[in-house]
Amino acid sequence: MRRILGEGTKRPQAGFTLIEMAIVLIIIGIIIGAVVKGKDLVQSAKQKRFYTKFLKQWELSVLNYYDRTGNVLGDGVVNGGTSATKDGRFDNISGANFGGANGIDATLKRVGLTVPVTNTSNSGQYTYKGQFSGTQTITLWLYYLYSHTDGRYSNALYLTNIPTDLAIALDTIVDGEADPTAGSFRRYPDNAGSTWPDASATSVLNAQLILTVP
Repeated sequence: MRRILGEGTKRPQAGFTLIEMAIVLIIIGIIIGAVVKGKDLVQSAKQKRFYTKFLKQWELSVLNYYDRTGNVLGDGVVNGGTSATKDGRFDNISGANFGGANGIDATLKRVGLTVPVTNTSNSGQYTYKGQFSGTQTITLWLYYLYSHTDGRYSNALYLTNIPTDLAIALDTIVDGEADPTAGSFRRYPDNAGSTWPDASATSVLNAQLILTVP
């Protein structure tokens, strides 16, 4: 005879056991962790690419130019600068102006050096999307800057409008630690604070790479 379910008979309940729920949560955690790790790796690769393809290449261009000519790139009109005479100092030239007829780019090419590549129409500028700043156009300057912590002037690659998270990463790459007041890579001005600001609160700032030329 067919068994008829009565009102007092319970139907089987479908659902997750605690073990199944724990496994699902673990899998979700692994996926989230992989996504976060992937984003960190992408960001790190972008930061290293900016350093190796842009900042480091400009540092080498300045040093190689000095090795070949005995002169400072961007010091006096004869070296792609703006001053009539040369004095061993950068003439405070904006990267937006590197491509003039007798500018920095032409000066490098004249002695057989390659102009560093960029992702903008101007060789001395670079667009970069920071974690908190959105896409910014970073401008490189050949600048003679004063260090408040050292108490002296130096030729420096001056970066304006740089995302803070990128500046912190560059400081770690160049100097091995994130200290905005010491080493070759610093915040500018270098007396703005003993630590780098929170990138989520201060999304862009100015920074410098101090050079030893001549």
